[in-house]
Amino acid sequence: MAQEQATLAGGCFWCTEAVFNDVIGVTKVESGYTGGHIASPTYKQVCEGDTGHAEAIRVTFDTDQISYDDILDIFFATHDPTQLNGQGNDIGTQYRSALFPNDAGQEVAARRGIERAQADRAEPIVTTIEPQGEWYPAEDYHQDYWSGEGQRNPYCLAVIPPKIQKLRKSFQNRVKKAEA
Repeated sequence: MAQEQATLAGGCFWCTEAVFNDVIGVTKVESGYTGGHIASPTYKQVCEGDTGHAEAIRVTFDTDQISYDDILDIFFATHDPTQLNGQGNDIGTQYRSALFPNDAGQEVAARRGIERAQADRAEPIVTTIEPQGEWYPAEDYHQDYWSGEGQRNPYCLAVIPPKIQKLRKSFQNRVKKAEA
């Protein structure tokens, strides 16, 4: 089993984490912060929008089961890559749409992924490709949030199920389980 990692920012990390936890071939999803200018930021600091970090996820996946291109296609289909510095009501650079490639190959693939996603939309994609910065795991209570506290959080209940429905509709052969 060959493992690779993808670092993606698509708004609230609870929401993107929930999507990728349902994808066949994904072995781990970790919420965290990257792309900023201070060491070891806290959730509160990142939410204030002054650290430069994005709420992001680091997806570990089995390349024998799913490719980085597939990860990108799911990413672009399950968030709004045309909204600058935000997702829905989450506004600020900490909620930007961004890719943080691990190497030159992922950077080339990221550019191709943006082109594929743009072909399906009239509005311009604003997803940025940024250098792989230091990764800071989010606090423990943010990890696997949807399967616990998130199912009681009104924000998550409004935002996550439609994302999971998009995943299940567009990527039926990639979904681990059928329940919501």
